[in-house]
Amino acid sequence: MHPDPVRAVSFFVAEVTPQTKWTFVEVETRAGLRGLGEATLDAQEGAVSDAAEALAGAALGWVHSDPAMLPAILPAELPQAAALSAFDQALWDIAAKRRGVALSQALGGARRDTVKVYANINRRTRERSPAAFAASARAAVEAGHDAVKLAPFDEVDVTACRAGSYDLLCPGLDRISAVRAAIGPSVGVMVDCHWRLDPAAADHVIGAAGELGVRWIECPLPETPDNIAAIVRLRGVANRHGMVLAGLETTIGLASFMPFIRAGAYDVIMPDIKYVGGLAEFARLADALRGAGIGLSPHNPSGPVSQVASLHFCAATAEDCLLETQFDETRLFGALVGDVSNGTTHGRMPVPPGPGLGLELDREALGPRLVMDWRRETDRR
Repeated sequence: MHPDPVRAVSFFVAEVTPQTKWTFVEVETRAGLRGLGEATLDAQEGAVSDAAEALAGAALGWVHSDPAMLPAILPAELPQAAALSAFDQALWDIAAKRRGVALSQALGGARRDTVKVYANINRRTRERSPAAFAASARAAVEAGHDAVKLAPFDEVDVTACRAGSYDLLCPGLDRISAVRAAIGPSVGVMVDCHWRLDPAAADHVIGAAGELGVRWIECPLPETPDNIAAIVRLRGVANRHGMVLAGLETTIGLASFMPFIRAGAYDVIMPDIKYVGGLAEFARLADALRGAGIGLSPHNPSGPVSQVASLHFCAATAEDCLLETQFDETRLFGALVGDVSNGTTHGRMPVPPGPGLGLELDREALGPRLVMDWRRETDRR
């Protein structure tokens, strides 16, 4: 293989709604191949940019554009992990394009051409009433989804729970109840608690959610080492109420997942392609989860590049895992990539055929929304 060094790196952030910014990395090689990655991390765009700039400086000196050139030691902090993971996605995109195959094929072979998905309706629901959540859930079902997820506990945090302010849980439970009533018993309802509860409040929420036919409880407690035993206990409580317990969406690297895996803390673990530390690390984690009998369901509530990369990863995994997808937060999602990853039927989404990710970003559509945009390149021939 002839060397094809990195010629340029671009980094750009677009404000796609008042509450959401998407962050992207594009890597270009001397031969003209371009690869995309996503590094979206809420409210930390500046830190991600700094980390990406440091990686760009190193990448412009590489003799070849290959994921193996990235640092072997994973960072401990999310901004650095997001930047590294985005570079990794982009370099895998390039590697697959160089071979003329889809990313899923480059990852070991596509085992399926559609992936099981569910709709995260949370960011679509800007007006946070029970009726608005119900409307979002109905829209998702009409669009072909057979499961929806909401994060209903806006009024709650751990401090309030410790003070015994359980009345603050009532608005969230009302939102869950409205969603269940709107979509009926056959559609799955999943609840993300965003680490807002303490153990006693989590017991209360799980009991109430069980009565509403919720099938999934996510991130009830802060995911610290001293909470592992409490999370293990909550898994048992959730299972007795007919639900699975899921979590670990912001964890970096297999080693950081292992204490939770060994303890059996969760039924389902939710690595995010933007933070896990690269696709090879993601694959090692998937193998570890399979060996431990723990489910894999990638976290993916962000932009179109991470969605398509996640679809390709799920297409290549041994298990037909369930992928989170953001639902209808903004029409830009499809417009930016030509709707290549849209079209859910009976809870399954097609995987773009490639080559690579099989998408290109429409930079003109992003233009008016860019809040950060830089490019670094080399004159090396």
